[in-house]
Amino acid sequence: MTPAELSRTVLRAVRRAVDEDALRAPVPARVRVERTRPGGSGDYACAVALQLAGAAARPAREVAEILRDRVAGAPGIGRVEVTGPGFLNFTLDASADARAREALVRDVLARGARYGHGDALAGDILQLSHAREVRAAVTAHALRTIARTQGALVRTGCDGSPDPDPDWARLGVDIDAPGEPAASPTVVRPLPAGAAASELLERLGPDAVRWGLLRPAGHDRAPLGDELLVQSAGNPLFLVRYAHSRARALTRGAVLLGFDSSYDEDVDAPALLRALADYPEALAAAARHRAPDRLARHLEDVAHAFFDFQDSASPLPVGDEKPSAAHRSRLAVAEAAGTVLAGGLSLLGISAPEHL
Repeated sequence: MTPAELSRTVLRAVRRAVDEDALRAPVPARVRVERTRPGGSGDYACAVALQLAGAAARPAREVAEILRDRVAGAPGIGRVEVTGPGFLNFTLDASADARAREALVRDVLARGARYGHGDALAGDILQLSHAREVRAAVTAHALRTIARTQGALVRTGCDGSPDPDPDWARLGVDIDAPGEPAASPTVVRPLPAGAAASELLERLGPDAVRWGLLRPAGHDRAPLGDELLVQSAGNPLFLVRYAHSRARALTRGAVLLGFDSSYDEDVDAPALLRALADYPEALAAAARHRAPDRLARHLEDVAHAFFDFQDSASPLPVGDEKPSAAHRSRLAVAEAAGTVLAGGLSLLGISAPEHL
């Protein structure tokens, strides 16, 4: 069971409790679950009972117990406990969790670049307005792309100016023609880059420029030095793109050895599988909070987890090993990681080379 699936399970329990009149409180739009902190109980924890207690006019522990009774026994959940002032703690069923890992990998590979696309902003109409400044323009363009993956109708405009910087096109930035959607504009106003697009492009190239502008939070200064071109793991842009190219290289190596990927055996890669499972929520959060940096940071998490996984259990046979079900399953996980990295980079407007 993924965090998103667990969140939906808890939300259904809240709705059921309200429908049965066991709980009188507004049903939230979404429920947040997170990994249990060190020293906590179970695999995941949720504070929804504390959030509902005031509206329900009941102690949070009592609300938690009402929800526990309606979550216990749901597919994929082994045990539900109430701890502290009213936290729900979930221990997942091991066999169901293995099936969920398999389903996750198959889903990523089946959906490809559309993995993570959803309806979190379905029906929303966004008009993004930005100044005639390169960081604002790149950020608005990325936000338009990201928000559209969540079902929003989005247009961008350059403060009403019909004359955008011609160098923006070299960064993949375009401006929508006037028209629908008609909405009060959301002003995209990150800290300015402090340099013109032409100067940045000449010095860094489009991929490094976009990463340098989008990776920091909008209220932080964008570091746009030569460190963006360094080919080492200390450069997050290189790390993410190299992880993608390495995943593709594993596929090419498997072809040369005469086998392909197939998730037939459970793979011990908790950090990587968790990062893949959390990608849809990271993408939705980037859209909701108008923060492309959240997507960039999550791609870094995927890349780090990918290299840790590769180092601990090679997807390719080593020495005199023969290709096995374990190798095919590990290769499937590696290909899923490459798929997520390529999709995320594309949404940021950054290329994902097959060779690097």
